[in-house]
Amino acid sequence: MARVFAQEDGNLSTRPVTTSRTASYTDIDLTFTNKSNGDIFKKTDAASVKQAVKNLLMTNNGEKPFDYYFGGNLNSYLFSLSEDADNVDIEESIALAIENHEPRAAVMGVQVLLKEDFNAMDVLVQFQILNTLETAELNLELTRLR
Repeated sequence: MARVFAQEDGNLSTRPVTTSRTASYTDIDLTFTNKSNGDIFKKTDAASVKQAVKNLLMTNNGEKPFDYYFGGNLNSYLFSLSEDADNVDIEESIALAIENHEPRAAVMGVQVLLKEDFNAMDVLVQFQILNTLETAELNLELTRLR
């Protein structure tokens, strides 16, 4: 039985047992637009992660079965803009939701602009896609409907 050594050990006749894998991220496009062949479009890499982060932030706590704390719960802040929520609380909530539920993205920065007179907020999330090391931005404008 031959022993397998690494190249650093001086045994160049056998290959080292190392692998590298580049995974590409793919999701279905949630617009469900049909291709000409009847299939639906896919989103890949940065677009896929961006769509997933948007869906995560737009989901309220309790909407996903069996995982009460999944989501950014941003709609709950729209009803309490003038009471107890401030920019720092919302920014921390967004960063924590992405860190806990989206392993493909690393948060680089979150900015929240509250518009209390209009019962609205603007959210800017900057994150890095871990597989490609590409950075992406997500702009959300949330408004409370009466």
